[in-house]
Amino acid sequence: MARHWRLSVPNVIIQFLHIQDSVLGELASRSINFFISKSSKSKVLDVEDSMQRSLLRARVIIDEAAGRHITNHAMLQQVDMLRDAMYQGCYRLDAFRHLYHDDEENTKDQVVSHSFSLSKVNYLKGICSSNRNTQTLEQLQDALDNLSSIILDVKELVVFLTSYPCMYRQPYSMHLLLGNCMFGHQMEAELVLNFLLHTQPNGAEELEVLPVVGPGRAGKSTLVAHVCNDERVRGHFSEIMFLSDDDLKDEKLTFLVERCMKKHQNSLLNKDGRMLVVVEAAGDINVDEWKRLYAAAKRCMRSGSKFISQAGQTRSQSLGR
Repeated sequence: MARHWRLSVPNVIIQFLHIQDSVLGELASRSINFFISKSSKSKVLDVEDSMQRSLLRARVIIDEAAGRHITNHAMLQQVDMLRDAMYQGCYRLDAFRHLYHDDEENTKDQVVSHSFSLSKVNYLKGICSSNRNTQTLEQLQDALDNLSSIILDVKELVVFLTSYPCMYRQPYSMHLLLGNCMFGHQMEAELVLNFLLHTQPNGAEELEVLPVVGPGRAGKSTLVAHVCNDERVRGHFSEIMFLSDDDLKDEKLTFLVERCMKKHQNSLLNKDGRMLVVVEAAGDINVDEWKRLYAAAKRCMRSGSKFISQAGQTRSQSLGR
């Protein structure tokens, strides 16, 4: 019995040493992971907080730019770039929060296993999760750097924004109601405004014409009426005249020409006596009648006067000059 006891002593010692190595290795790995997680967590919070503040600043700039009548195309491109970077930052921040906080909750809820083999499996899972979090954090940092760089580039834009007038907020006249759907047409209104407020070079003899074409009940009259009610348009033209296709007939056209001649004589003392003529037709405008109206207008209307024609889609597009 004594000899059997002496032979079994080395086996006990070997098993004890294996257990000791396992415990020490587990403690070392847990300690290292603890210190790494503590140091990386502060970095994660810093990046997350910086992204939140940058997104808020970008949102303020974009909202302010959206409420201004900006005519500089380069500034509009900068706003688009900032908007794209903001959306990219929002996406990266949401993806990181979903991945990082889910892994953090899983780590808290995980039951500590006393088995060495299961501990190794959990350790490998932790490595994979850490690599995934690191990659997502790098993507978030890249998005933050890009957004911060663009915000610095638009410093001049923020300064110049105050020099552009605010857009007029008229929600009922700025939307098209088609059935149960509502569509905004702010872009079309801005195009018409740019056409009307654009000043021709000195000596230009041709009167500019903007055809507004489209099917019936598409909102052409609503669009033009809103633009004509704009204070900038009313201040730019001395008179706004609305005509229908019936007014282009011979007898009414003669009366219209006489009226324009009187207006022209009265506006000789006013250098800015420009007129805006809006012609609305139920269908297509008769080309011959339009030519007579245009020829008469060139004789009696001052330079800088303009036409807007509202009609169908087939032949009315050729009326623009």
